Amino acid sequence: MNARTGILLLVSGPSGSGKTTLCRRLANEQEAVYSTSCTTRPAREGERNGHDYHFLTRESFQEKVDAGDFLEHAEVHGNFYGTLKSEVLDQISSGIDVVMDIDVQGADQVRDCTDAAIQSALVDLFVMPPTEKELRNRLTGRGTDTEDVIALRMKNALGEIEYWPKYNYRLLSGTHEQDYYQFKSLLVAERLKVSRLIAP
Repeated sequence: MNARTGILLLVSGPSGSGKTTLCRRLANEQEAVYSTSCTTRPAREGERNGHDYHFLTRESFQEKVDAGDFLEHAEVHGNFYGTLKSEVLDQISSGIDVVMDIDVQGADQVRDCTDAAIQSALVDLFVMPPTEKELRNRLTGRGTDTEDVIALRMKNALGEIEYWPKYNYRLLSGTHEQDYYQFKSLLVAERLKVSRLIAP
């Protein structure tokens, strides 16, 4: 039986789309692994270095940026986060599928990667609510945010949604089970591609 290379499943979508829930379920069911990100923020109680994150100093992080070690990286709330290219390559070369829950800017960085193995493994999906009304319902569903916060989140979400045509696949969100069925079906279909098989 032929072995295959792994898939890099890149998933984006606005807040309220359900993308993170889909990615976590896929990883929890051991259908794929989350890549362990690097960060310069301090570890929180219970977090383990190398498991939850690779915790780096700012100097060490910048050295890796300068060396081109990151597949993508960004500054969020004053701390830096990034995905090591070597970690993703190790997984996909071993036939392990990797899922990345990432924003649209990070997705652009991954697409711009010139590594042939990354480009061959890459499958990108944009998850979005079917209507603006549904998006607002999801953002207000928790009932804990002020109207100003909801308005800002709506503005940011609608801005992100404009990027969906850059992706190869789009999932219009319905119920949790419908979404996960389609999400997992995409992964299964990609696994069947002849181009992913490794000749014996």
